[in-house]
Amino acid sequence: MSDKALAMHIGAFIKHHRMEQNKTQDVLAKAAGISRSTLSLLERGETVTLATLIQVLRVLDKLYVLDVFSIQHDISPLMLAKMEKEKRKRASGKGEETPVKNDW
Repeated sequence: MSDKALAMHIGAFIKHHRMEQNKTQDVLAKAAGISRSTLSLLERGETVTLATLIQVLRVLDKLYVLDVFSIQHDISPLMLAKMEKEKRKRASGKGEETPVKNDW
């Protein structure tokens, strides 16, 4: 997809969910703290700021779409083997001694 096609796809997503929630552009724009014309630009796939998109997604309760940007740290097999090697295999017996109780 081209950049323009992606922007239009995002705009269609915003418009669809705004209409689904039965909100006018004025109501959504006010709640997001932006102008109605900025929201209109977003819905048409025109250039808006990332902050604007985030504000609109927040008001529409659709911030979950940003979850695809989360980073997962994968542990390499070598690092996993190293961590297993360094793991404790048994108790040393040194350290805190438990007192022997003689109740006789």
